[in-house]
Amino acid sequence: MAEINWDDFEKVELRVGTVLEVEEFPEARKPAYKLLVDFGEAGVRRSSAQITKHYQREELVGKQVIGVCNFPRKQIGRFFSEVLITGFADANGDIVLAVPERTVPNGSKLC
Repeated sequence: MAEINWDDFEKVELRVGTVLEVEEFPEARKPAYKLLVDFGEAGVRRSSAQITKHYQREELVGKQVIGVCNFPRKQIGRFFSEVLITGFADANGDIVLAVPERTVPNGSKLC
């Protein structure tokens, strides 16, 4: 693993946002949802997230998630993902969301 310094870490905008909307994403190669997430001062952003194994659409609305807000947009088919929602792969490779333990203001930056 490559070692980084504090300046490198500070460049990554890891922020908390609340999921506002969740749509199916049938045209994605791997099962995914389209998310609309409110990151407070960092704006409302769209993301594609491969989290269909552990999460139903309705349980995601209102859930806080952690996203990388300063990656460039990524085109996935006709959809542009504007933020990377973070998580960890379980033993089967399915994604479990990284979430704050308690509610914090949208846009809060990881510190």
